Amino acid sequence: MSAEPDESAWLRAMPLVFVLIWSTGFIVAKFGLPYAPPLGFLAWRYFFSILCFLAWIAVAGARWPEDPKQWWHLAVTGVLMHAGYLGGVWVAVELGMGSGLAALVVGLQPVLTAVWVSRIEGGQVTRVQWLGLLLGFGGLILVILRKLMAGTEVSAFTVAGTVFALLAITAGTLYQKRHLRATDVRTANAIQLGAALIATLPLTFLESEPVVWNAPLVAAMAWAVGVLTLGGSSLLYLLIQRGAATSVASLMYLVPPTTAIMAWFLFDELITAVTLIGTGLTALGVALVVRQPKPAASG
Repeated sequence: MSAEPDESAWLRAMPLVFVLIWSTGFIVAKFGLPYAPPLGFLAWRYFFSILCFLAWIAVAGARWPEDPKQWWHLAVTGVLMHAGYLGGVWVAVELGMGSGLAALVVGLQPVLTAVWVSRIEGGQVTRVQWLGLLLGFGGLILVILRKLMAGTEVSAFTVAGTVFALLAITAGTLYQKRHLRATDVRTANAIQLGAALIATLPLTFLESEPVVWNAPLVAAMAWAVGVLTLGGSSLLYLLIQRGAATSVASLMYLVPPTTAIMAWFLFDELITAVTLIGTGLTALGVALVVRQPKPAASG
């Protein structure tokens, strides 16, 4: 009869699907970085993604934004959320920081977002949401406690890369929520990726390593383009447009635990009892942040 139940089920599933897709980004880095420098890989990823979106736009007849200001706002978010975030993380991983520790640093995003919303924008972050944010962060600490104690992945350069990525994706999320009107996700992504490519391409000339096209790199690139960019970035755009910035950002808390599970399955990396406890705390924290308050009883 009506398609509304199916649509409602998809909307409820969007956050889970996003977390699963986004978590594979660190796995892709492990497969792709041995054969390409980080910014070179990302530049090719943006280029192939733009081609895919342009083909999709042409077939579907998707409409481009009519307001020039929206093009500018999309370009700014593209530089922040693609070039800045991905560039910072991938450079840090290339320089020796493990994916778990990089994910922890970037995992501070929900806290920064909540602080900005409550202190700068005058928005409301409830006590329950603050509790959820703290639980989620505590869970993240437990997930990668072993790597933090080892301390072998930390240097001025790796910390700088991940902090830059953290600030970029936080600023991009807040900027998009404030300035962007609802736009077709395909044309929005094409504009964002075009800006990211323009920002990244000059920096690739500073890298001396060549891009070695082989089966592992092609597979990593295909996943990065087809799943991470076309799927993950599109879902992130839709989630930010539909939800509160704090709630959407809190989903990032789930990425490191999910990545740890994937790394255990794919690379036989150890999962301890502490990791499982941390994962549970993280999931509880996110549930507290994103839950909808019950309406007050009338009457």
